[in-house]
Amino acid sequence: MSRKNKRLVLILSIVCLLLVFVPLFALRGADFGGSDDQGSETVSEVTGKSYTPWTVPVLEKLLGGEVPSEMETLFFCIQTAIGTGILFFFLGRMYERKKLGRNNSDL
Repeated sequence: MSRKNKRLVLILSIVCLLLVFVPLFALRGADFGGSDDQGSETVSEVTGKSYTPWTVPVLEKLLGGEVPSEMETLFFCIQTAIGTGILFFFLGRMYERKKLGRNNSDL
C-alpha cells in the first residue's frame, strides 16, 4: 500500500471513530421521544383540548393492549431489512446492466 493510501485509510478510520464516539458523549442525557408523542402534544397545545386518536392499531386490537417496545423495534428492523433488500436488489440489477452493456429492454 502506498504512503498516500495509508494516510487516507488513517484519516477515514479516525473520522469513523469520531462518528461513533462523539454522539455518545455529546448526546448524553438527551431525551428521545417518538413523533407520535410530539404530534399529540402539539395538537393539545394548539387546540387546548386533549388529543384522541381516530383509530387503534391492528396489533393493539389483537393483543388487547399496547404492543411491547421490543416488538415495535423488531417490526421496524424487519421493515428496514426488507426495504434495504429491495433497494440493493435493484441497484445490483442496474450495475449488472451497465457492466454488461445491455439496454433496459434486454432484461
